[in-house]
Amino acid sequence: MLIDFHTHAFPERIAQRAVMGLSHGCGGVVPETDGTLAGLKEKMDMDGVDISVVLSIATNPKQQTNVNNFAIEVNRDDRIVAFGSVHPDAPDALEELERIAAAGLKGVKFHPEYQNFYANDEKMKPIYRKISQLGLITTFHAGHDNGFAPPYHGMAEHLLGAKRWLDTPVVAAHWGGMGNGAEVINQLCGEDLWFDLSLGYNHVPKPVAQAIVEKHGTDRLLFASDMPWQRVQWELRLIESLGLSEEDKEKIFFRNARKLLNL
Repeated sequence: MLIDFHTHAFPERIAQRAVMGLSHGCGGVVPETDGTLAGLKEKMDMDGVDISVVLSIATNPKQQTNVNNFAIEVNRDDRIVAFGSVHPDAPDALEELERIAAAGLKGVKFHPEYQNFYANDEKMKPIYRKISQLGLITTFHAGHDNGFAPPYHGMAEHLLGAKRWLDTPVVAAHWGGMGNGAEVINQLCGEDLWFDLSLGYNHVPKPVAQAIVEKHGTDRLLFASDMPWQRVQWELRLIESLGLSEEDKEKIFFRNARKLLNL
């Protein structure tokens, strides 16, 4: 079994525009799908993925309702687990979190760069408390982002600050912090955090990946790709190169995600 904990898809009417805009914003990265749910599922079939977690981002306050409507819709697919999103500056963020939970979504995704907030900002405390009250998982884009210049808003210190107000599971994407291996190893490994392993291939040096696995352990590592920006098969090659036991690989490939998502 294989669960991909970090993927993206968009409503058909905006998928092409969304993917092209994101590609351009990140320096011309070539997408692996057309951005639609059908395109994602086609690649799932090609790469042997059983379940994908689809993460959406509300990049402005007015967008969050439509973003979550789409998440609720695709969550009905038995091969998809969709997370919702709220914008930190939306006046109805707390009410929207209640709608997300009532609809059966299992978590929310934040992207501190696209949403322009520090993950440990005091204004987030009521939002995080509501997330905890509702029993939702929180996933953060962590570390650098090719489309933005520093300072970055989701670094180790910011995630640890946010964790003070979150009593439910927190997932730090991109091996705990994109382009930030030393900080992840020194500050986040061993903390009560899950790491999704998206964008590792050709982005996380093998010695850094090995150090993270050794120090953090395999019980809170989640296989992930960041489709459409990275193919599952490429990420599998990185994991297979680390010399892990079959038991540890099973944890990463599906057992940990199944436990976290209560599947």
